[in-house]
Amino acid sequence: MADSQANARLRADAGAPVSGVIHVRTRLAADFTVISNALAQRRGSAVTIGVAVYILSLPTGTPVTITALCKHFSEGEILISRALRELEAAGYLERRRERLPSGKIRTRTYFYDVPGGGDHGGHGPEGPPGPPKPPHPRPWKQPAVAEASATATPLREAVPAPRHEEAENPASSLAGTDADPALPLAGADPEAVALLTSLRRVDPLLVLSVREAARLAPAVAAWLAAGVGPREITDLLTVRLPDTFRARPASILAFRLRETPLPAPPPAPLPPVVERPAVLPFQTCDGCERAFRAPGPGHCRDCRRREERLPAAA
Repeated sequence: MADSQANARLRADAGAPVSGVIHVRTRLAADFTVISNALAQRRGSAVTIGVAVYILSLPTGTPVTITALCKHFSEGEILISRALRELEAAGYLERRRERLPSGKIRTRTYFYDVPGGGDHGGHGPEGPPGPPKPPHPRPWKQPAVAEASATATPLREAVPAPRHEEAENPASSLAGTDADPALPLAGADPEAVALLTSLRRVDPLLVLSVREAARLAPAVAAWLAAGVGPREITDLLTVRLPDTFRARPASILAFRLRETPLPAPPPAPLPPVVERPAVLPFQTCDGCERAFRAPGPGHCRDCRRREERLPAAA
């Protein structure tokens, strides 16, 4: 029998790579997530892949807002929001605005294992259908409050012109009305409420509830009392608004009304100018050669009196 060679390769190392990663596989029976190689090996930001894998591992119904993701990851809001936009652009993430039976609008997030898997749910033509399509919006008779989540990008939809009854009753065009919508507006300035109601025609995102309009009306009334016109107040409240609201629109309007100083009152009118009488030039008296003021040459007052007494004495 031949002796074993000292330099012979061990059979346990047969086929092992000389460099790179060596996988130690463990068959998992629970608590695992199936991820496609296209997503796991996607070129680009590691934060984007990490956010995608984390969302895939969460149960259905778990909040995936920017605030919720920032609590889990050490990255900040900028990187997390950028990762969500990249996943949305790649087709893995979809955010829809859907109207609830109560009339409110919520933003729901759908995440696909395969980009574009919403057509067949990622199971092929014979597989189960994807997530339901958003229902048709209700008529404008029951406007809803737009309550988008922090990760939502609000869609700027066209808002129809106000109807005749809305123009007469501004409270009827406010969202979230109760049985008696005019009750919170009982002590509010009608002109201020009408101005707040008209903001939604300038920017569709500025939809206010009855209570929000009642809370903002005193500040708008103070601006009107200070002499600021409705057009100037509308420009102040609607210029350079962000495309995405992290809070209710009423909070942004309240901040602008609170932080913008009131204009200075108009200056008091100047007293009327009293015209001074014209100053007559000096003249030399023809009788006594005294200087006196008169419009033309002649005698002074004393010489005229002397001339008046002379005929009487004669």
